[in-house]
Amino acid sequence: MTCKYNRLIGILFAVLLISGCGINNIPTYDEAVNGRWSEVQNQYKRRADLVPNLVSTVEGFADQEREVLTQVTEARTRVSQMNISPEMLTDPAAFQQFQENQGALTSALQRLMVVVEAYPDLKSNENFLALQQQLEGTENRISVARRDYIQAVQTYNTELRTIPGRWWKRFMYPESEPKENFSVSAEDAVNPTVNFNN
Repeated sequence: MTCKYNRLIGILFAVLLISGCGINNIPTYDEAVNGRWSEVQNQYKRRADLVPNLVSTVEGFADQEREVLTQVTEARTRVSQMNISPEMLTDPAAFQQFQENQGALTSALQRLMVVVEAYPDLKSNENFLALQQQLEGTENRISVARRDYIQAVQTYNTELRTIPGRWWKRFMYPESEPKENFSVSAEDAVNPTVNFNN
């Protein structure tokens, strides 16, 4: 009886020791990164889905702005045609391409909003106002999703580089690789020029 009791206590102690030592941190953090990445993709998709309606609404008012509308449409097409796979998160070149394509769409949409300022009838159009609000809300959601993804990647990559996660990676999860993170482009890092001498 005592031998069985000691064995049971030993097994319980071993289970508690292993569960508290971080052996499951790497797969747990990896799943968190994948979940956050899915939300980033979801929000970018939501924005891409709004673009055709936005372009169509602006087209009705500002047909002469064909160049800007074409840039928006082409940027959306590049974003939509990207092959997004889980491997992208560990491939710096693919991740950079994803980020550049999304940045091009953001830039094209910003130019479109500047063009809209020249059309007072368009600015007061109910369809356009609704689309503009949805787009602004989506941009906010994208910011939140990217922030959450960045934090999840930081936790995961830190686990891979620090002890005991480093040991667990070596012995239990050798296929685990650091994940890519968003970066700020050189253009985004430049402060805008403000001139009050007009």
